[in-house]
Amino acid sequence: MRKSSILAVLVLAGCSSTSLVTNWKNPDIVIFDASKVLIVGMTPNEEVREKFETKLQKEFTKRKVESFRSIDLFDVAFTSSEKSEEELSEVEQQLLDKGFDAILFTKVVGSENRTTFRKRMSDVDRFINTFRDDYLEHQPIYYEEGYYDEFTIYQAETSLYCICVGKERELIWRGNIDVMDPKNMDKSIKDYIKLVVFALEEQDIIFHKVWENEATGL
Repeated sequence: MRKSSILAVLVLAGCSSTSLVTNWKNPDIVIFDASKVLIVGMTPNEEVREKFETKLQKEFTKRKVESFRSIDLFDVAFTSSEKSEEELSEVEQQLLDKGFDAILFTKVVGSENRTTFRKRMSDVDRFINTFRDDYLEHQPIYYEEGYYDEFTIYQAETSLYCICVGKERELIWRGNIDVMDPKNMDKSIKDYIKLVVFALEEQDIIFHKVWENEATGL
């Protein structure tokens, strides 16, 4: 990975509510281009689904790649009931008939609760060498509300599937991303999409990053 890529990863990790855990690319694929992509955000929350798919669609539009939101193609009746393999095969054929060649599919696959504690400024760079001082300094552990904070990490997964003729359902790329305590949903969606776009660019999948000449800056 180039130095500029490493720097970008560090910057993203430092200011984002998301982090890329795994990043897998089909070893048989060097560069993957798509001309028409279906964006699917699987969640029962219609508001979140619409925001996610809309913001991701804007990233495709910026890069002159045609894309459609699943919320515009799948009606409520489709998503409210379980579908069989045969029904999904019919959907794939319909997408092929309409000129789609890829599906970008995102869903939450798990979550876990974690606990952290507030660090007191007085503790920083301070050495405590007696039991009395140590006890007095940290006794709020017993009674102070919020000394320990519980938060949830959601494990989400985004997968890119090719639905090209003869290669239906072939997995091109998959990224597993942790979303840290998404109290601000808009920021979490923004950070998540930024990370997905960055990962796809780095892998030369749909989005292709134009590298500057590191010697001339051109």
